[in-house]
Amino acid sequence: MPLLVYLACYTGMRWGEITGLRVGDLDFEKRRVRIVRNAVESGSKFHVGTPKSGKKRTAPLPGFLADELKDFCAEKSHASLVFEAPRRGGFILRPKPKGRSEGGTGGSWWALAKEEAEVPPQMRIHDMRHTAASLAVQSGAHVKVLQHMLGHASAAMTLDTYSDLFDDDLDQVSEALDAHRSEQLRMKCGQNVGK
Repeated sequence: MPLLVYLACYTGMRWGEITGLRVGDLDFEKRRVRIVRNAVESGSKFHVGTPKSGKKRTAPLPGFLADELKDFCAEKSHASLVFEAPRRGGFILRPKPKGRSEGGTGGSWWALAKEEAEVPPQMRIHDMRHTAASLAVQSGAHVKVLQHMLGHASAAMTLDTYSDLFDDDLDQVSEALDAHRSEQLRMKCGQNVGK
């Protein structure tokens, strides 16, 4: 199920948020996912509550992902879970390959999903959240947008967690300042020529 891997890598949703995701939480027109619940496994039961931060939020869905999800959910009702399992109230279990860590390899559905999604086999679910943050920053996302997308309590928490992702911003600022100065000089030279 590479679609689940893509959802984790591009939205930064936590496992419990993906587990509790319902078709009605997806807005295919606006290309958004509303993160309004968290389904956490405890023992043999699932407990449904609010996301970890206690706040609902919205994350962007890239066009390719919105299209794939729309096709995947075409026969499902608005109230259906996006990713369903036949038992345990329909909630999917967090992947735990036998005798291995979550990032391990093996014949599990999770290992197969990662292989089909072409992500490294050792990639863990939480690594996919970091991937989403990295992709968002590379796409030019402002720290406040990233904070909202990931459900952090503050922008300071986002910066503390992902400050290394913003190092390239210094290069971009330097280039932008250089381009601005060059434009100022070009305009000044043009004014002087007209005199």
